[in-house]
Amino acid sequence: MDDEFKPQALAAWYMPAAVASMLFMAFGCVIYLMHVLADPAAMPLDQRAAYEAEPMWVIAANAVSVWIGLAGTVLLVLRRKLAEPLLMASLAAVLVWLAGLLAVTDLRENMSANDLLVALVVTALTWTIFWFARHSRQRNWLQ
Repeated sequence: MDDEFKPQALAAWYMPAAVASMLFMAFGCVIYLMHVLADPAAMPLDQRAAYEAEPMWVIAANAVSVWIGLAGTVLLVLRRKLAEPLLMASLAAVLVWLAGLLAVTDLRENMSANDLLVALVVTALTWTIFWFARHSRQRNWLQ
């Protein structure tokens, strides 16, 4: 048990996982930009209703999660310890975002089952990336 967190050589899978994490967060940034720059008039009525029901704090939580998450994963690729607290902040923001999607009645009622599934998968992947950063720090893979 004492050897579980002793410094270990960098695993061969570290860099592919770090780059995949960074690409996931970069994709999240693109999706965020597409969302905030979207024209509600061009949307179907159900999507427009959900878009207009989304409060600013939910949009802000989404922004914090993806942009801080991207910064954290870039630091993960660069093997810096600051990645872990940034990814923890990203995870907290994702949880606020998910809570907003579920708590705001008008938004929840206009979401499809696929929208909810995507939100849950995004939350799970963000938690996994944070866990990866924590695991990497515990192994002294981050400087």
